[in-house]
Amino acid sequence: MGGSFPEQHWYRLSALSLALWPASLAYRLLLVLRRLAYRSGVLQAVRLPLPVIVVGNIVAGGTGKTPLVLWLAAMLKKNGWKPGIISRGYRGSAAAPMGVAASSAADVVGDEPLLLARHSGCPVWIGRERARAASGLLAAHPECDVLILDDGLQHYRLARDIEIAVEDARGIGNGFLLPAGPLREPASRRVDVWVANAAPCGTHQPCFRMDLRGDTFGRVAAAEASAPAAAFAGKRVHAVAGIGNPQRFFDHLARLGLATVNHAFPDHHVYTASDLDFGDCEALLMTEKDAVKCGAFAREFWYALEVEAELAPAFSDFILAKLNGLKTA
Repeated sequence: MGGSFPEQHWYRLSALSLALWPASLAYRLLLVLRRLAYRSGVLQAVRLPLPVIVVGNIVAGGTGKTPLVLWLAAMLKKNGWKPGIISRGYRGSAAAPMGVAASSAADVVGDEPLLLARHSGCPVWIGRERARAASGLLAAHPECDVLILDDGLQHYRLARDIEIAVEDARGIGNGFLLPAGPLREPASRRVDVWVANAAPCGTHQPCFRMDLRGDTFGRVAAAEASAPAAAFAGKRVHAVAGIGNPQRFFDHLARLGLATVNHAFPDHHVYTASDLDFGDCEALLMTEKDAVKCGAFAREFWYALEVEAELAPAFSDFILAKLNGLKTA
């Protein structure tokens, strides 16, 4: 693991994580009170006139939600649905709900919503108040008949019909709630289905494995240009990743046979050109999430790995059966 606080203390027992354990008990109490408030009607959830699928996780940080959202959108369209996507727009400066276009600025709408807008072919709206963002999307795109809520598992303000939790090989870390551990909610949190990203399902049921596939790199400065992994053989290659689990990206490159000098940045890092000036670099590889923030100053030898989620057909059947059950309920 690297040297950040989460990697040092959330994924093992340490003196600091144990010292923070009382604070995690206070956090748990707040969670219980909040959920009770929604269940009792003290706080009202907004129910939309169409199915809502939530994709989230119970741990802080990235687990692979964005590739899964893209996969879901493609699968639903293939089966006759017309999905829209709602996201918070994390780290974006937008104060009010708004639509996201492929030409939007990442610093305004956030990196993940911009990636979703460029690759999903679906309407994408952002907003800290996801219910208002959903209303805006539906007003602008009344043809949508299902909504996918990206990273909204803890956003109880918007009622949902299907909950999907994504977990990666790091699991639940030391098992503590924030701030002593990585858990946003208790590990006993129930959802409709779990997705294990490049990891065994473990005790979660029902659960389906997801793998990210890709061996082609698109040039950041010219989206229409691409290169296979073999094009970087024998070159001095650096790799950067500002995602929740940078090591997952570096391991992917290693499986492609690439020897890279790796540089991990914080999740959602806002890059500058000087961040990526490595001197001896003949090729720089990054994730697509990083690339949407680097287009304005990208150099010709910067490339982004193009990945797609791969899941068993049984997962499609599971989601479609849930949706069809909502129609007949």
